[in-house]
Amino acid sequence: MSSASFFAHSADGVPKERWHRLADHLRHTGDRAAAFLERSGCGDYARVAGMLHDLGKYTPEFQRRLSGDPRRVDHSTAGAQLASDRYGNLVGRILAFCIAGHHAGLANGAGVGKVKPLMDRLGATVPALDSAWEEEVSLPSRIPPPPLNIRSADTAAFSAFMLVRMVFSALVDADYLDTEQFYAEIEGATRPRGQHPPVSDLSTRLDLFLAGLTRKAEATPVNRLRQRVLECVRSKADESPGLFSLTVPTGGGKTLTSLAFALDHARRHGLARVIYVIPFTSVVEQTAEVFRRALGGGEPDEADFVVEHHSVFDEDRVQRRESRDKLRLAMENWDAPIIVTTAVQFFESLFANRPSRSRKVHRIANSVVILDEAQTLPLKLLRPCVAALDELTRNWNTTAVLCTATQPALSEAAGFPGGFQQVRELAPDPRGLYEELRRTRVRRREQPLSDTDLAERLCDERQVLCIVNSRRHARELFHAIADADGASHLTTTMCAAHRREVLDGIRHRLGAREPVRLVATSLVEAGVDFDFPVVWRAEAGLEAIAQAAGRCNREGKSPSGDVWVFEPEGWPSPPEIGQFADAARSLLRRYNDDPLSLEALHAYFREIYWIKENELDAMNILSRIGERRRCLLFPFENIARDFRIIEDTMVPIIVPWRSSPGEKSPAEAALAHLKDGASPGLTARRLQPFVVPVPRWARARLLDAGAVSEVGAERYERQFTILDNMDLYDSAAGLSWEDPTYRSDEGLIL
Repeated sequence: MSSASFFAHSADGVPKERWHRLADHLRHTGDRAAAFLERSGCGDYARVAGMLHDLGKYTPEFQRRLSGDPRRVDHSTAGAQLASDRYGNLVGRILAFCIAGHHAGLANGAGVGKVKPLMDRLGATVPALDSAWEEEVSLPSRIPPPPLNIRSADTAAFSAFMLVRMVFSALVDADYLDTEQFYAEIEGATRPRGQHPPVSDLSTRLDLFLAGLTRKAEATPVNRLRQRVLECVRSKADESPGLFSLTVPTGGGKTLTSLAFALDHARRHGLARVIYVIPFTSVVEQTAEVFRRALGGGEPDEADFVVEHHSVFDEDRVQRRESRDKLRLAMENWDAPIIVTTAVQFFESLFANRPSRSRKVHRIANSVVILDEAQTLPLKLLRPCVAALDELTRNWNTTAVLCTATQPALSEAAGFPGGFQQVRELAPDPRGLYEELRRTRVRRREQPLSDTDLAERLCDERQVLCIVNSRRHARELFHAIADADGASHLTTTMCAAHRREVLDGIRHRLGAREPVRLVATSLVEAGVDFDFPVVWRAEAGLEAIAQAAGRCNREGKSPSGDVWVFEPEGWPSPPEIGQFADAARSLLRRYNDDPLSLEALHAYFREIYWIKENELDAMNILSRIGERRRCLLFPFENIARDFRIIEDTMVPIIVPWRSSPGEKSPAEAALAHLKDGASPGLTARRLQPFVVPVPRWARARLLDAGAVSEVGAERYERQFTILDNMDLYDSAAGLSWEDPTYRSDEGLIL
C-alpha cells in the first residue's frame, strides 16, 4: 500500500480521499500534545507519544476495518512496543504507558487488571506494520531527561508517576481535539475551542466589578478590613509561582480576594487559567454564579467562560457513548480560563486512569489552583493529595493557594510527614485579622439537648440557624418547628435549582429582618453568606464549628453573636464525625475563652493528624508508587480504583423541579433534547442543577415502584433516571425515598 492509502479515521458517505490521513493525524496530535507541555520542558515526550499513538493503523488489517470489516484490531500496542524498544526502559516505558492506554486507559505495569497490563502488551504479537510509516513518521534519536525538580530520593517515583500522567493527559486531549476537528470539517461545522477572553481582560473586568462594590459598600469596620485584605493580597501577585496560603476569617472576603490574586498572578506570570476547587458540590453553582457576575459585567450570561465541572453522572459511561458518535466529542477538557470544580473531581482526576477523567489533567499545569476550605481535604487520602499539590507547584508551573479561615497543619515545619515547604502567607497578619473579625462567642452546652428542647429554643429566636449532622435529623427537627413563622429547611435531598431558590428567599428575609428559623445540614457551612445573630451547631470537628460560626454575626452588626455547640440527645455522631467531635470537645474545654483562636485550631489539627497518622494514606498510594521507583511499572489501574474520596454508592435522580407550577421544567426540556439525539455530555451538564444523589438501593426501589423511569436506558447506560412521582418531592424537605409508593391525597383525585 502507498503511504497515501493509510487513514486514521473514516466517514460514512464521504469519498475515501477526504478521510483523515494517518500521517496528518499523527503529526497534528504530536504538535498539539507538545504545545500543551512545552512550558514544562516535557514537550518532546508528548510529541513522540502523539506521533506513535496510532502507529498500529499502518496495517492492512486496520485499514480494512475502516472500510467496514467488523473485526477488532489492536492499533495501540505497536507504537508502545516501538517506543519501548527505541527509547529504553525508562523514557520508553513512560511513552509506552501513554500510547498503550490512550483508549483503554493507563494500565498496571505488571500483574493483572481489567486493562491488559503494560508488560503483557509489550510482549504481545500484533499485526506487522507497513514500511510506509517510516516515510511519514520522523522520530528523534533520543529524548533528553525531563527537567524535573526532585525533592528527594523518596519523592522521585512520585515525580515520574506524575510525568506519565501529564504526558498521557496531553496525548489524550490532543487526540480527541484533532479527531473532533476532522469530523467537524467533514460535517461542515465549526467547533470553536479556546475562544475565551484572556486572563488579562478578566483581571480588568474584576477591577471594575470590585470598584463598584466598594462604592456601594457601607463604611463599616468589616468592609474597611475586607478592602485592606484585598489590597494587601493583590500586592503580592508579583511573587514567583508556588505555594501560598490565605488565612482570613470567614466573612473576610476570601472568595473574591483569592480570585483577584489569582487573576493578577496569572496575568503577570503568563498562566493560562484559574481553577477554583470547592469541597462540596452544593457550593459550586453559587461560587460559579458569583464569578460570572463579577467577570461578566454584572450579566452572568456574558461569562460562559466560567465552567462548572462537578458531575454526579458517570463520566466514563457518558464519554463512551459520546466517543461512539465521533461528531460529539464534547466532554470537558478545562480549556476555559475559569474552572469551578470540586475536590472530588480535582484530586480523583489526578489519580484516575481513564482517558475521560485524565484528559484535563495537563490543564492544571500553568494554572492557579485555589483550594477553598483546604482543611476539608480527605484524611484517608491526605498524604497523596499533599504530594500531588507539592508536585504540581514544584514541576508543573502551578501556583496553589490554600484558602481557609482555619489553616490545617500541613507544612513540614508543623510536623506533617512529607508536608509542604516554603508556603507564603498572603494575608496581612492572620492573628490580627482574627482578632479584628472576632464577632462571635462560642459556648458548649454540657448536657445533651433533646429535639423538643432544641425546637423550643429555635422558636424563641426571631432569626436562628441550626446545623445538624444528618439529613434525617434535619428533616425531623424541621418538622418539629414547621408551624413557626419563617421555618425553613436546607438539605442535599433538594436539587440545586430548588436550593438556590430557598437560599435567595432566606437571604431576602434576613435582610428584611423577617423571621427566619433555618434547620440545615453542613451544606451551609461553606460558600453560603448567611448572617444570623444566633447559631446552634451539633457536635462536630472544630473546623466545622468554625465554619458554622462564620454564618453568625457575619457583618459585625452586633457586638457579638452567639454560637452554641450541643450534643443532640438520641442522635449519636455519625462514625465519620465521631473522632473529630471528640477532639473538638477536648479543645473546647482547653481553650474555653476562645476555642476558635489560631492556637486552638493548630492544636486541633495536630491532634487529628496524630490520631489519624496511620490513616493519612489509608490505601498506601504513595508506598505503592515508591515501590516501583526503579522500574517505573506503576499500578495505575489499581491506584485509580483505590483513590476514591467518596465511595461510589450514590447515583443521580433527575427531579423536574419548576419554580412555578405552570411552567415546564428545564430538566424536562434537556431530556427532550436528549431523546432527539443531543450530546449526552452536554445534557448531563444541563441536568446538573436538577439532580438529587440517592443510594443505589434507593434508585432500585424507586424503579421497582414505578416512581422513576430511565431515559434511553440501554443507549445511555442507565445514566438518566427521572422522577415521575413528584409526590415524593416535598417543597420544604426535598426527595424522600423511604416509601416509593407514596401518593398525596391530591394526586389520588381523578
